[in-house]
Amino acid sequence: MTDHPEPLLSIIIPAYNEEQRLPRSLDQVVAFVQQQSEPLEVLVVENGSRDHTTEIAEAYAAQYPFIRVLHSEKGKGAAVRVGMMAGRGRYLFICDSDLSMPIAEVRKFLPPVLADYDVAIASREGPDAQRYGEPYYRHLMGRVFNFIVRVLAIPGFQDTQCGFKSFRREVGRDVFADLTLTGWSFDVEALFIALQRGYRVVAVPINWYFDADSRVNPLPDTWRMVRDVLRIRLNGWQGRHLVTPSPCHPVTFWHLL
Repeated sequence: MTDHPEPLLSIIIPAYNEEQRLPRSLDQVVAFVQQQSEPLEVLVVENGSRDHTTEIAEAYAAQYPFIRVLHSEKGKGAAVRVGMMAGRGRYLFICDSDLSMPIAEVRKFLPPVLADYDVAIASREGPDAQRYGEPYYRHLMGRVFNFIVRVLAIPGFQDTQCGFKSFRREVGRDVFADLTLTGWSFDVEALFIALQRGYRVVAVPINWYFDADSRVNPLPDTWRMVRDVLRIRLNGWQGRHLVTPSPCHPVTFWHLL
């Protein structure tokens, strides 16, 4: 047991070979957490790094008690799943380590700005969303993949791949307990499971800045993600994820703030 109050939010940062970007990102996250009136926690989930990611994260955790360092098998999805199961916050927030979405945008996912949801996903598409510095070919690649996702798995959502998503704790644990994908496409599967189970999913427009040090390898990763979406669709046809959550939320809707 812990004597610390329940955090409002757990910020889950999957980290693989992030020794270059992690200090800068954690400095910004620490400053954000220290400005909040309610307690927050930060979970850095290292997943098979071969550099000094673990040492850097542990040095921050030794200095700031609201930071914890966890470990998982390789794969971003595997890291996020560990964070979802370990997070103590009322909301569990997935946060890419490059902070391509400025950390202050997290407030858009929290009460009183936003409260009535089960899953909230950051969206770089639609009114009030802005992309900065993204090459055209990367945007085109993303739009093609999103079209495939909408046709096969998740209709109605214009951006399922942005790496910033918030789950109510009970929902996150229910969804990620049945996650089968551990790579880049894990979030498509997580949203598919959430929708299959009737959870309320909302899209939140954000400001997003392209990071030239992106770990996505356009052609091989796109093919792997398309293959994963087909697998997700097959699981859906087989009724794999049709488990009634408790409490049940029978109405699913899409909302763009």
